[in-house]
Amino acid sequence: MKPRYEVATILHQNWDLIENKTLQLNTWQVRTLSAIKRCRTVALGGHIDHCTNCDYLQLSYNSCRNRHCPTCQGHEREQWIEARSKELLPVPYFHVVFTLPKELNELFMLFKKEMYSILFKASWETLQQFGDSPKHLGAKMGMIGILHTWGQNLSLHPHLHCIVPGGGITKSGHWKASKNKGKFLFNVKSMSKVFRAKFVAQMRKTLPKQKQELYDKLFSKNWVTYAKRPFGKPENIVEYLGRYSHKTAISNFRIKHIDKQKRTVTFSLKNYRKAGKEELQTLTTIEFVRRFCLH
Repeated sequence: MKPRYEVATILHQNWDLIENKTLQLNTWQVRTLSAIKRCRTVALGGHIDHCTNCDYLQLSYNSCRNRHCPTCQGHEREQWIEARSKELLPVPYFHVVFTLPKELNELFMLFKKEMYSILFKASWETLQQFGDSPKHLGAKMGMIGILHTWGQNLSLHPHLHCIVPGGGITKSGHWKASKNKGKFLFNVKSMSKVFRAKFVAQMRKTLPKQKQELYDKLFSKNWVTYAKRPFGKPENIVEYLGRYSHKTAISNFRIKHIDKQKRTVTFSLKNYRKAGKEELQTLTTIEFVRRFCLH
């Protein structure tokens, strides 16, 4: 089923905001938006599909294949799922998520490369510390990390989705399951504290000019790390996270209304503070495109 509204439609109707630099975007963002706007239109050319049995001909316009296009990514997602499925072991897997407080958003805007590197490194070091400890496991672990930068309202919300096996390889080369035969990973409250400490330590080393006031705020907050229980089959968690691996900040199906005159966009979102209740949010077109470009 084709969505009624698309991000491309919003861009077509409001391209003047980008051309006159109202949004003050960089050249890479403009190129990305331009690709999305032209996706599957005559601007990118087309091709003819021919059925050799009935001689039916169909003209199709080419896709932009941009990583951030809501219309593309289906084929790449299936390839990713197939590749990851081949890497799976016949053991339970956990879906672990490392999230960060909003106080770090500004630094993520200013120092993208450094901050995202810290996020991946601190997440892995946290799992590695718990895995190496004989008290918790005593074996070498593994992790596949999938970065997400958005929340349901398109605001900046960096967090890392991880596929983590329920156990590891001992020094003798044998598999050792985590507690309760691989059904329990580690205490999430303890993981959160270790993750916070490692993240801040990496920040101090990488970005040494930050004020102590920021670190005081970070340590005053409870950071959230959690691990979902193992899925029925290892393939299930790869299939589940495959939706995340090539997902864009918002799908076309979430766009519920576009008001061309008022220049507003209304889209659906899940309010997780209300048990995932679906709600509608309306933003000005300028704000919608600005938030989309954050990701």
